[in-house]
This record gives sequence, C-alpha cells and structure tokens, in this order.
Amino acid sequence: MHNKPVLGAEDAKQILAAAEAFARANQWSVSIAVVDDGGHMLGMIRLDGASAMTARMAEAKARSAALGRRDTKIFEDILLGGRISFLTAPGLEGLLEGGLPVLVDGFVAGAVGVSGAKSTEDAEVARQGIAAIVG
Repeated sequence: MHNKPVLGAEDAKQILAAAEAFARANQWSVSIAVVDDGGHMLGMIRLDGASAMTARMAEAKARSAALGRRDTKIFEDILLGGRISFLTAPGLEGLLEGGLPVLVDGFVAGAVGVSGAKSTEDAEVARQGIAAIVG
C-alpha cells in the first residue's frame, strides 16, 4: 500500500491565485482549471475576456495531464508527429499544450490546465500556479 500526496481545496485556491496573478500581469485572458489526480475538478476561474470555450478546454487539458501523468505538450507532439490514432485514447480530450501535472515526491497529486493565450503562454501560467505550492 502506498501513501501519496493529493491536492486539497486550499492547494487549488493557491494555484488559482498565483496563476491568475501571472496571467493578469501579462494581460492574458485565460481560463484556469485545477483537478485532482483522477481528473476531477477542484477549482476554476475564467478571467474577463476569455471566451466560453476556454473554460472547457482548460478543464480538458488539466484532466488529460492528470490521467496521462504528463505535460499535454507531449500528447500534442505525438499527434503532430503523425500518430493520429492517439486521438482514440480513452478519456483524453485536451491534447494541446497548456496542461501540466502537479508532481510531488514522484506522484501526480493533480493537474492544472490553462486555455486562452498562446499554448506556450498557457503552459507558463500553469507552471506559475504549480510553483505556488510545489516551489
């Protein structure tokens, strides 16, 4: 039996606050989602000016990062490399850069997904949020 870290409500609030502050400082209108290790929503914010679609995409990116246990950029690269059959992977929808797992002591404690800016900027917003609790 293993003991592993998990994200709680306070962790999600800290991640969202840090990610939001970073996005606002850069004037990026994004949606930010935080999920647990099973891909279940812990918290979300859609900043003013972010389209409605970004809320669903942020959640999908976060869920894919949690369930796949890796940065969603890897999935995007797989598809760009021509392996389109990867689109049939069950439970994975947000296969674009901007979803990152929250890694603690080698375990995936949850994930953060961001959508609304350039994909590299989405990923940076997620990194800033994660850094608020992981360092």
